[in-house]
Amino acid sequence: MLDAWKEFLCGKRSRGDVLRFGQYLMHNLISLHTDLVHKTYKHGGYKVRKISDPKPRILHIAPVRDRFLHHAVHRILYPFFNRKFQCDSFSSRKGKGIHKAMNRFRKFVYIVSKNNKKQCWVLKCDIRKFFANINHDILLSILKKYIVDTDIVWLCEGIIRSFETEKGARKGLPFGNLTSQLFANVYMNEFDQFVKHALKAKYFIRYADDFAFLSNEKRDLENIIPTIQKFFKEKLKLSLHENKLFIKTIGSGVDFLGWVHFPDHRVLRTATKRRMLKRIQKSPTPETLNSYLGLLKHGNAHKLQLKILHVHSE
Repeated sequence: MLDAWKEFLCGKRSRGDVLRFGQYLMHNLISLHTDLVHKTYKHGGYKVRKISDPKPRILHIAPVRDRFLHHAVHRILYPFFNRKFQCDSFSSRKGKGIHKAMNRFRKFVYIVSKNNKKQCWVLKCDIRKFFANINHDILLSILKKYIVDTDIVWLCEGIIRSFETEKGARKGLPFGNLTSQLFANVYMNEFDQFVKHALKAKYFIRYADDFAFLSNEKRDLENIIPTIQKFFKEKLKLSLHENKLFIKTIGSGVDFLGWVHFPDHRVLRTATKRRMLKRIQKSPTPETLNSYLGLLKHGNAHKLQLKILHVHSE
């Protein structure tokens, strides 16, 4: 717990609730440890904050005592589960991330298209209200397959049951808990394993609830859609977002992970461009500018970089 506290403090030292907790650190840690040992620990309630990320989201913030415990749990369970995950799952994993996912996607395009000599089709899918629909009972049954220690399962259950999308729904993970990112990957790992071992799909990539299949044959991608839908419905109680499901050629431009991908380049999504320019005009700070310029380095956006510098200089 002391090691977890040192890591938890990074970037949070000046926050009021963290300072208050740290003022009586040993008392608070001993109290929390006692509650865990005697299984009297109860998760606190959540504060709600609305954010735009870029679409509107509701962030649920747990008390610092619980956030610290999430960190302590995550630092022990993450290395164990990370070894179980497929290599083409890129969300919330060390050494992975969105830019690695985009580069992997580009590599798959080159392989499938034989360096742009063959047609490359992409099936792009998105899960409807992913975090809000993660089923608690299914998640716990998955955790129990891997974790034999009943104390750890009890603690995980306490964290999972601390939040519900609706009262009595027994589903939903709070968008804000560090453990939610791990539990979401554990949940979706069931799908990743199904794709690799049952569907035997070679060219599949997932980032959170966003995923894509690549193939030379459009018919092959059309045929797996009902199978995927059935798996989500029966095994994970999830459904695909019909409006965000499409099959396109890479030559026509595939919108994936915030960029539109073509055979030999990628450009930023139009909506992202507008939002970026609007934010720079509203808040032309060096931090905002450098953040977006850093983002644009990962695609073909030289003209957009010049436009941003022009807007910033006005």
